[in-house]
Amino acid sequence: MTSMNLQKLISVSGFSGIYKLAGTRNNGIIIEDLDNGKRRFVPARKHQFMPLEGIAIYTYTDSVPLKEVLEKMMNTGMEKMPDPKDSPQNLRDYFSEILPDHDPDRVRNSDISKIIKWYHFLHARGILQASEEEE
Repeated sequence: MTSMNLQKLISVSGFSGIYKLAGTRNNGIIIEDLDNGKRRFVPARKHQFMPLEGIAIYTYTDSVPLKEVLEKMMNTGMEKMPDPKDSPQNLRDYFSEILPDHDPDRVRNSDISKIIKWYHFLHARGILQASEEEE
């Protein structure tokens, strides 16, 4: 098991990385940079927001929450993880190992690359951590 909390973490179109939701307004949101804590307003008319908790990966039968996919990636270990810019075949092979029943027609290579980037981003900031039960 892992103890990861994806609440209040969002992806913002047009911005790289992941941000913390710091507040909402009727015309947008206030995001906080996870590295320096700086806050900024992002207008809803210009950007799309996707809470990480609401992201799921398509499988042949249903979908799997992003949190579960990240947990599987953590359990597999960093040494097996390809670089996000690796060949499409290597990305697909890795993801097939993590989530064997993912739907390759609906999960694009760019999605796999983005999930790997997010994993590295969250891992580097200590958001993905093994729980005490595992030790």
